[in-house]
Amino acid sequence: MSMPIPPLATQAGETQTIDAPTPDGGPSQQRPPGLRLVKTNAGLLISPLIIVGGALALYLNYQWSDKIFQDIRALDWNRNLRPQLEQHLSITLWSTLFTILISVPLGIFLTRPAYKRLGGPILAVATSGQAIPAFGLLVLSFAWLGRGPWTTIWALTLFTILPVLRNTMVGLEQVNQSVIEAGRGMGLTKFQVLRQIELPLAVPVILAGVRTALVINVGMAALAFLIGGGGLGATINAGIGLSRDLVLITGAGLTALVALTVDWIAALIEKALRPRGL
Repeated sequence: MSMPIPPLATQAGETQTIDAPTPDGGPSQQRPPGLRLVKTNAGLLISPLIIVGGALALYLNYQWSDKIFQDIRALDWNRNLRPQLEQHLSITLWSTLFTILISVPLGIFLTRPAYKRLGGPILAVATSGQAIPAFGLLVLSFAWLGRGPWTTIWALTLFTILPVLRNTMVGLEQVNQSVIEAGRGMGLTKFQVLRQIELPLAVPVILAGVRTALVINVGMAALAFLIGGGGLGATINAGIGLSRDLVLITGAGLTALVALTVDWIAALIEKALRPRGL
């Protein structure tokens, strides 16, 4: 039999009753499903609005600005902006893909008990890639590999190995050892434990590193034009060279919109790949 909860006396002599907690966790758990969905996905819902608003602001700024021949030529969509945008995205995606293909297997390798002693030296080498300034790394790559977009891709791959590698190692090392031992006790092989237990639990941390690498690559790809790699940095440089704010703002704004869009898509992928319950 449940006992009634006694009233509490207030300072004015009145009584105040306390509702017993409900089995479902109380009023905070009784929000409408739609409200909970909006609250948990607020970032994913706000980002597209910011991207669309930024794109509209850039378009209106171009339409309402006083343009000269150099502005029209530099901001021609078919001749300049679209090819540069495609080059920018290509450099970003290829460099991030190579970063993942190198860093994730290497992170798995370095978290195995027999090879953990190699983690420190290899992380030191990966850290040196980010210690070098971006411009200096591009110049070194140019001196070694020559001009072209692939030179930029390999330079960005080297520059962004560290966040993905470090997050992969951290994500795998934070898996509770008792969970791993339980899997082994159920008869799973080491590879099955890695595939079915360790990697799924480490996915959120690994994907956070991949998102970081993506945003870094979008920003650094703006320097690709310096070594013949193309990208939206050519428009930014044209705006500086011509002393035309319209060209400069458009190039920088497009670069920022690409970074926001790529990060939003990566957030959607991260949410889709995140194991249920994490």
